[in-house]
Amino acid sequence: MDHHGRREYTDRIRLGGAALPIVSPARLYVCGITPYDVTHLGHASTFVWADTAAAVLRLAGAETVTCRNVTDVDDVLTRAAVQRGRHYDEFALEQEYFFGRDMAALRVRRPEHEPRARHHVGRVVQLASALLSTGHAYHRDGAVYFRGADVPTKTGLTLERATELATEFGDRLDGLDRDDPFDVPVWRPSADDQPGWPSPWGRGRPGWHAECAAIALGTLGPAVDILAGGADLTFPHHAYQAAMVEAATGVGPFARAEFPVGTVTIHGVKMAKSTGNLVLVSDLLGHHPAASVRLLLLNRPWQQIWDFRASDIAAQTNQLDRLYAAAGTARSSQAATAAVTAALVNDLDVPAALAIGEDSGGDAARLVLRTLSLD
Repeated sequence: MDHHGRREYTDRIRLGGAALPIVSPARLYVCGITPYDVTHLGHASTFVWADTAAAVLRLAGAETVTCRNVTDVDDVLTRAAVQRGRHYDEFALEQEYFFGRDMAALRVRRPEHEPRARHHVGRVVQLASALLSTGHAYHRDGAVYFRGADVPTKTGLTLERATELATEFGDRLDGLDRDDPFDVPVWRPSADDQPGWPSPWGRGRPGWHAECAAIALGTLGPAVDILAGGADLTFPHHAYQAAMVEAATGVGPFARAEFPVGTVTIHGVKMAKSTGNLVLVSDLLGHHPAASVRLLLLNRPWQQIWDFRASDIAAQTNQLDRLYAAAGTARSSQAATAAVTAALVNDLDVPAALAIGEDSGGDAARLVLRTLSLD
């Protein structure tokens, strides 16, 4: 494609209906796993879509830098390790291995940064100190709390809905040990049997939201281009992560665009460890081609909530076979490849790109397969 044709389609992309002008490097922060269980389809959907967003940015001419964290300091992980008679960090590394194996099978490109929370504890301490110095946090009984009373309304939520969402993730809202129920810990004191590190406020460990805030600051700086994660993380996690970084640095917004990937459900119930309705990626890969599983995740609008049905994978395999056959033809059409690019940069419209590729064949089909990592 020549320079003028390229710029017609790729000087910006659209995400969530909003234009995002291209800059390089485009920095993506992807909320990663808490490594206490093997990868289920809900996890995979987020990471395959984030991988695709980065690929489309590169198609649009941007360089990309992706950071996908590992939350290996977390009370859920600690409890899971204890139940299995394992030390939390050893257990986390084992689970990371299985996660990495699943991601490689799904052709998810390894991110440039894969920081682990335990390697960024010192940066959380620095973040807590910065928030204290700017008046956005306070110290009480060995803990440092971020002042978050205005975070729900800034996110556009009612207090009732914010309470429901925060409670789902185990955030305490009783308000007995803090000034406001929506104040959240940046630093928490640790009991003897919990992971802990020294700090100016005593032995403790980071709060969950503070971990991602400090990791993002340490790897990508005070602002990112795309903040990606499951839609269920929009509040409280992403809202507090952004609020902490903005309060500490004075730079805002933290993210130029947000990329909350639609939830995967089974019979209308969100796929989650807590509900026990998991579909494991490793099980699917044992019975279906990896490209078919990847296409199952991508062949829809990225923000769509969707219900998993195993029978749907066969349709993806059939569509792939048609696309492979189309790609095997010698047809070459600059208009068709431009149309594929235009579809993908327009809110990652994968179904439209697939239809163009299958119909036009040749270069257009090969571009679809290559960009979506289906070849």
